[in-house]
Amino acid sequence: MRSQLCIYDLTSGGVAEVLSTRRLIEAPNWAPDGTSLVVNGNGRLFRVPLDAPELAAIHTGHAIKCNNDHGISPDGRLLVISDSTDTGQSCIWVLPITGGTPRRITAEVPSWWHGWSPDGKTLAFVGRRDGAFGLYTIDVEGGDERHLVSGDGHYDGPDYSPDGAWIWFNSDRGGSMDLWRVPAAGGTPEQMTADDRINWFPHPAPAGGKVLFLSYEPRTEGHPRDRDVQLRLLDPTDGTITTLLALFGGQGTINVPCWAPDGHRFAFVRYEPEES
Repeated sequence: MRSQLCIYDLTSGGVAEVLSTRRLIEAPNWAPDGTSLVVNGNGRLFRVPLDAPELAAIHTGHAIKCNNDHGISPDGRLLVISDSTDTGQSCIWVLPITGGTPRRITAEVPSWWHGWSPDGKTLAFVGRRDGAFGLYTIDVEGGDERHLVSGDGHYDGPDYSPDGAWIWFNSDRGGSMDLWRVPAAGGTPEQMTADDRINWFPHPAPAGGKVLFLSYEPRTEGHPRDRDVQLRLLDPTDGTITTLLALFGGQGTINVPCWAPDGHRFAFVRYEPEES
C-alpha cells in the first residue's frame, strides 16, 4: 500500500500529488505560513516542505507513539501531539514546532486532540471518561479540563469555527454518524447533517462559510482505513452538500485540520494498493 499526500484546489477542482511513499502516513496539517505540511507515521511526526517534499522527522523527545491527532498553533510556534508513550493511552502534549521536549497538557487519559481555538489559547479534544466519550476543552497552559458534551455513542473530531464561536464535531448521538456543532462556551448541540452517509471529521474553512468533511458509505461502522470514501463540502447556511472527490482512504485521510491558510486548498492522504 502506498500513501499519497495530496492537495485539492477548490478553484480548479484539481488534485496535485505532493509526495508518495510506502510508509503509512496520515492526517496532514498545513502550517500557517503556507510553506509546509505535518503528517504522522509509525508513531513519529514529519514535516513536508512544499518546495522540496520529503519526510523530515520532527524531534518529539520521549514521545515516540504519536497517533494521528496532532496540529499546529495559529501562530505557527507550537505543535500539539497525542501520544501514548508514558501512559499507555493517548495523552495530549505541546512542544515547539521545530521539535523539542513535550509538555504534558491533559492529566486524564485517554485524550485525543482535534482543535485549536483561533486565538491560540484553548485546545478542544475528545476524552473517554468513565467509559463514555465526550468533548472537552483545556487551556494551552494546562489546568482543569472543561466538559462540553458527552453521552451514549461516539463523539469525535472537534474543530473550531474561524470566529471561535462554535466547535464542530461528529457523533452518532442522533442514531447515525453525522456532523454537529456546539457553542464553544457551552450549550445545546445542533445537528448539521442528516443524510444516509456516515460523516466524520468536520473542518471549517479558514474564511468560514464551508465545512470540509469525510464521508463513508451507508452502514459503515467506525472510521476504518482502506475504504471507498468521499470528501464533501457543507454550506451551513442552507445545508447544501457538494461532493468534491471520491477516493480510497478513510482513517488517516483528514483526521485533523488540513486547510491551507488561503482557504482555497486543503491537504489529504489517499491510499493505493501496489501491484504485486
